[in-house]
Amino acid sequence: MISSRNRLFREAKDYLTITLGLMAYAMGWTLFLLPYQISTGGVTGISAIIFYATGIEMQYSYFVINAAFLGVALYVLGFKFCLKTIFSVLTLTFFLDFFQELMKDESGTLLQIIGPGQDFMACVIGSIFCGVGIAVVFNVGGSTGGTDIIAAIVNKYRAVTFGRMIMVCDVIIISSCYFVFHDWRRVVFGFVTLIIISFVIDYVVNSARQSVQFLIFSKKYDEIGEAIMSEVNRGVTVLDGTGFYSKQPVKVLCVLARKAEAVSIFRLVKDIDPEAFISQSNVVGVYGEGFDQIKVKSKRIQKG
Repeated sequence: MISSRNRLFREAKDYLTITLGLMAYAMGWTLFLLPYQISTGGVTGISAIIFYATGIEMQYSYFVINAAFLGVALYVLGFKFCLKTIFSVLTLTFFLDFFQELMKDESGTLLQIIGPGQDFMACVIGSIFCGVGIAVVFNVGGSTGGTDIIAAIVNKYRAVTFGRMIMVCDVIIISSCYFVFHDWRRVVFGFVTLIIISFVIDYVVNSARQSVQFLIFSKKYDEIGEAIMSEVNRGVTVLDGTGFYSKQPVKVLCVLARKAEAVSIFRLVKDIDPEAFISQSNVVGVYGEGFDQIKVKSKRIQKG
């Protein structure tokens, strides 16, 4: 089975990846969106609107609002997801505070690093930073909190992409920006930001969610199969085969998994049987439990 040292290393790698993703997300907000008074959806969007209206820095309202969502994450998504969510909320709160302090001038105003009047470019660049940051966090099972938790819950049970679900949750939040600025131009910028973030999230996440098929040949097939089911949470099918040269019966494990899980499966097999023979191939589509849903309407053919 997997040693505790390897498991600890992989967990540490996940948390480092989450930290880097949250850093990119915080930079998108504090370097580009906040200085140009651009808002978008999610709890960070609500916190930004509160900041524009009251001057309360967004990290404080972001932390308070997210505290209410942690109970939901714990109940529905599990303790492990909740741990990463707590880590993400605390880390993002720190980065939002850190970069805001870093970007303030002598009067306490956030610097517009690409110059005044560059609202649209700030919108595009900030959205890309935020989208990449969220996607990186999602790819290792983390969350930035807020509506991301709702998106992760829905995505767990329904074939709805993260970006699309976040977009649905955030329309009302962006529209409420009008009541602060009384300027539809700000609302339009908010929707542009949301669309770009959603597109980037879907592009990065879906590229890592492509499906692959494994054929694993090993004398330790039983141990490998147990490890894949318990560690990666993927089903394993045992096939009976016969070696043509040796004429000896062999067991072959057939595993269908997401592309993002391929590295984990390789690691499991290597830890258990370094001499195992593995074949990996990309598949066009996998439909069923744990993968995509068949979205074609079925028709019953009635005999006349």
